[in-house]
Amino acid sequence: MAEEKFSEIGRVEAIERLFENTGYSPWAGNDPEADQKGDVIHTASRLLIEGIDFDLVYFPLKHLGYKSVISVTGELYAAMARPHALSITLGLSAKLDFSQVKEFWSGAVTAAKEHGVKKLSLDMTPSPNGLSIAVSMTGLTSCITAKRRMEAKSMDLICISDNLGAAFMGMQVLEQEKRRFSSTKDDSMQPDLEQYRHLVGAYLKPELNPSIVSQLEEAGIIPSYGYFVTRGLSDAVKRLVRDSGLGAKIYVDKIPFPGKMFDLGKQFNIDPVSAALNGGDDYRLLFTVPIGKHDKFRRDFQVFDIIGHLAKPDVGAVIVTPDGVEFPMKAQGWQ
Repeated sequence: MAEEKFSEIGRVEAIERLFENTGYSPWAGNDPEADQKGDVIHTASRLLIEGIDFDLVYFPLKHLGYKSVISVTGELYAAMARPHALSITLGLSAKLDFSQVKEFWSGAVTAAKEHGVKKLSLDMTPSPNGLSIAVSMTGLTSCITAKRRMEAKSMDLICISDNLGAAFMGMQVLEQEKRRFSSTKDDSMQPDLEQYRHLVGAYLKPELNPSIVSQLEEAGIIPSYGYFVTRGLSDAVKRLVRDSGLGAKIYVDKIPFPGKMFDLGKQFNIDPVSAALNGGDDYRLLFTVPIGKHDKFRRDFQVFDIIGHLAKPDVGAVIVTPDGVEFPMKAQGWQ
């Protein structure tokens, strides 16, 4: 079957065909539901660029579409907002045909439905340098939740939604296999990634709990601060210190790591702690929870790990070793 070219289909028809059987309308107008009285509107946006944020040599397009949506969904969940409207603009080079874009779009639509997006829009523009993906999402925080958010205090808990460093290590595995393929050029040599399935999956298709906002609200636990960890734990903690005006202590022995992390760290000569602090692409939620909610939070949100606590402002952002030694946290690329 011949590949369909965008030059033969046209932009408008291509968009209409991509929306077929999705349940969304490509040309929907303004939605009055997005401006509910008293609700707080949040927006999140991200630009993903081929060669920097993803490599199409090993990144399935369907997974890429899914991950692109999750990259902004997590920012809204961190703000205790429910996703409402999603906009995607694709910069397409000539190497991508319509069937490939359709594969990407199927992943994006899957994520949008999974996370309750009510309005979806798409645009496309030519690109001379591969694929670029601009994603923007609007979400709503109920006025009741916004009013219940309390001021952060010293000793409030710092919690993370899952293990750290898995995505970075998964990318290292994929990069290693890419180098092996480049050296042999043998298509029959397919890599065996089964033993690294969790790590590779954490990088290629990160997932979030669509009910996290509702579950926190129902439990009466409203985080004072929330961050979407995509550029390493250190980056998120330093932003927390900046925004709250407080210090933060993170305990090394409380950081959750995935299985095989330390064995793989030796193989790649990468310190797992460094991967967790600076690796990036983990797509985890970090919340600060009032110390008074400690028992309830541990009981009702067992998927989260308590990795530290807020402290007096003069503490700054520090990492604490099992021996009790404190080191200032550094974040690559953070100012």
